[in-house]
Amino acid sequence: MNIDIPEGKDPIGYVWGELVPGIGMAAATLSLAVYQHTTLGLREFEAARLRIAQINGCMFCLDFRTERDGVKVEEEFLEAVSQWRTADALDDRAKLAAEYAERYALDHHGLDDEFWARMTQHYTQVEIVELTMSVGAWLVFGRLNRVFGLDAMCVLPKF
Repeated sequence: MNIDIPEGKDPIGYVWGELVPGIGMAAATLSLAVYQHTTLGLREFEAARLRIAQINGCMFCLDFRTERDGVKVEEEFLEAVSQWRTADALDDRAKLAAEYAERYALDHHGLDDEFWARMTQHYTQVEIVELTMSVGAWLVFGRLNRVFGLDAMCVLPKF
């Protein structure tokens, strides 16, 4: 479904800010917070984010790379994330982040004791909660933008 965007309006600003200002502005705040306040390393952050982008099919999310202090993941990282089970380019934390994102999106009931044992070997509880909130935000907002056809028009503000 495509939302009718009035001429001259920014599609994201219109849908997120004007159509549903109470919910949309709160959602935008959460969406930006996962970038502004993360304590996760860039590679695990991007592994989880890009795995959700692949699952959602969000064009903008697939093209965008998070930048920290002028550093982004390498171009080949997206392909490595799609092959997270066997990718040599990903360390254990990045592989787990990609796996968690995938299972969270596609099989959250299947997150079993074996998975959590592996996860807690590499992540603190604080990091797991932060990763979960980030994955949840990317899942819902990337999917919302894709479903409404906004992903081709999305521009993330500088932060």
